[in-house]
Amino acid sequence: MNLIDFIQHFPDEESCETFIKSFREKTGVRCKTCKDTTKHYWFSGRKFFECSICRRRTSLKSGTVMEKSKLSLHTWLTAFMLFSATKKGFSCLEFQRQLGLSRYETAFNLMHKIRVFMGKRDALYNLTDMIEYDDCYVTVATNKSEVGPLKRGKGSQRKASVAVAAESVPVENPESGHQSKVCGYFKMEVIESVDREHVNGFIKKNTEGDIVLFTDRNTAYVDLKDIVSAHFTVVSGKESTNDTLRWVHKAISNLKRKLLGINHMITYKYLQNYLNEFVYKLNRRYFGEKLFDRLVLASIYPYVQ
Repeated sequence: MNLIDFIQHFPDEESCETFIKSFREKTGVRCKTCKDTTKHYWFSGRKFFECSICRRRTSLKSGTVMEKSKLSLHTWLTAFMLFSATKKGFSCLEFQRQLGLSRYETAFNLMHKIRVFMGKRDALYNLTDMIEYDDCYVTVATNKSEVGPLKRGKGSQRKASVAVAAESVPVENPESGHQSKVCGYFKMEVIESVDREHVNGFIKKNTEGDIVLFTDRNTAYVDLKDIVSAHFTVVSGKESTNDTLRWVHKAISNLKRKLLGINHMITYKYLQNYLNEFVYKLNRRYFGEKLFDRLVLASIYPYVQ
């Protein structure tokens, strides 16, 4: 949804209430007591749903990313629009300015709530078939008084380890015979360290079915035969970057560029949330203006397929 459409569809709080009510009725209201999507009645005077079985009342915000928030529905929907409007995203200060919020902390918390729900939504899907895997190191902010003298290289306290995987299926042009690879879904996750235990854990958690895995020759990837059907390794270099590990390397490059250009002074505590936003948009790179509706759905029902 672009800015003009948003202004036309959501000029006030009432229009936002009507949209959220309709959206929740269409997807089903989940009762917290019955633990299921049951039939609900709408009470327009008090603006809540009531379960037909146990009579529990559910507000428009209850059970969603907006639960317990004092911000208006109009502010929340504007936030969803801003998140879906650009693939690069906004800095927190710019987000605060665009929403007209008086406190930086309010904008910060709002953004990270949405990012958490983005991660919950993507957790529903696993990678399948042929998969590229690599890892990278992301610079994070540190408090020198807490970590002491900074180390150099990969072991530095300012470097966080991130596991990256991408579905990569080879295809051939029937006319020219040219071979290339089509990219599917991505996964990114902060891991404690790049070693056998954490790499194997990441692959087990985020893949399913018979997996053909492509990696470089890092010693952390040597014991994967019990997890995947086949494991192929390549020497890191220009050839592997352009062919075998093409998509994970592109994703890593774009991630670092985004974090450096938009998000500054990221702490380790919130790094996974920034990865959630980046991967959520990357996996929906062809959605266009439909991304707004998908983000609303993820923010209301993150566990529904």
